[in-house]
Amino acid sequence: MGSKVEYIDSTHIYATNYVRNSKAIGVLWGIFTICYAIIIIVAFVTPEWFGDTVHSEYPARFSIWKICYYGNNNLGLLEDCQGTLDDIKSIINLPFKISTILYSLSIIIAMITILIMLLFLFFTSTTIFKTCAWLQIISGVCLVAGVAVYPAGWDSDVVRRTCGQSAAKYVLGDCSLRWSFLLAVIGCLDAFILATLAFILATRHVKLQPEPTYTANGSLYKG
Repeated sequence: MGSKVEYIDSTHIYATNYVRNSKAIGVLWGIFTICYAIIIIVAFVTPEWFGDTVHSEYPARFSIWKICYYGNNNLGLLEDCQGTLDDIKSIINLPFKISTILYSLSIIIAMITILIMLLFLFFTSTTIFKTCAWLQIISGVCLVAGVAVYPAGWDSDVVRRTCGQSAAKYVLGDCSLRWSFLLAVIGCLDAFILATLAFILATRHVKLQPEPTYTANGSLYKG
């Protein structure tokens, strides 16, 4: 009984594996794009950018738009948070206001990027990847600018009340940086890494080839 011999074009196998791997990387890129948006939103809404809640006479913790003071009453420790996004005048100084605006733009663009990812169902992957890459660059630039401008407001009297008179522009005095600030810095790096990966995926995207004719020349033996 003769054995059945089947030949498969090796280039077709390579292309199939290449596209499969590219799709897997693309899915990971999409997941991390969503994670990027979550990271910068969490950092934005949490007043854990810097502060002193232990040693200061006026303990407080700060975000780029909100300050939470600590005090005591008959019920125990009380936290009073000031500053709202509805009223930009409630933000304590100009650098903090500029930082809030830039950071907000970064979040908005990150959310638009996630919405554009839905267009993978209707348009070519190359076009969507390039569009998302440019949006991530813009989001990253706004985020970097917002984080860079923010310390220029550390010379505020409100900040010095908690961090001491040694606090100045880009000098925290007696306060220390907290996890939200570090999370925002990670977001800055993440934006440009994701944009770079999106450009790579856009330029190296390969569609599956049609089924080839089985021949012995330049083929991989299977049987």
